Amino acid sequence: MIFWMAALIYLAGIDPGAEHMSVCMLKFLGVSWCPGCGIGHSISYLLHGEIVQSFQAHWLGVFAFFILLNRIIQLLKLEFKNIKFALK
Repeated sequence: MIFWMAALIYLAGIDPGAEHMSVCMLKFLGVSWCPGCGIGHSISYLLHGEIVQSFQAHWLGVFAFFILLNRIIQLLKLEFKNIKFALK
């Protein structure tokens, strides 16, 4: 949960148009196209309110953002349920 929250905070704080470090194995191997490259930029554009650029960076970025947000909410609910149970 903390990792996903930190990732979204990082993406909200960066300049989505700038070039950033990549951890894409396909890019390291010299492959010019990767189905996942651009999702981080897409989510960053979305968090900056630039929806058109978000879709241009990667068409699944908006979908990925809502999946991450949903997962964070699920984990928070589970954590609070565990805290309530431990306090009883």
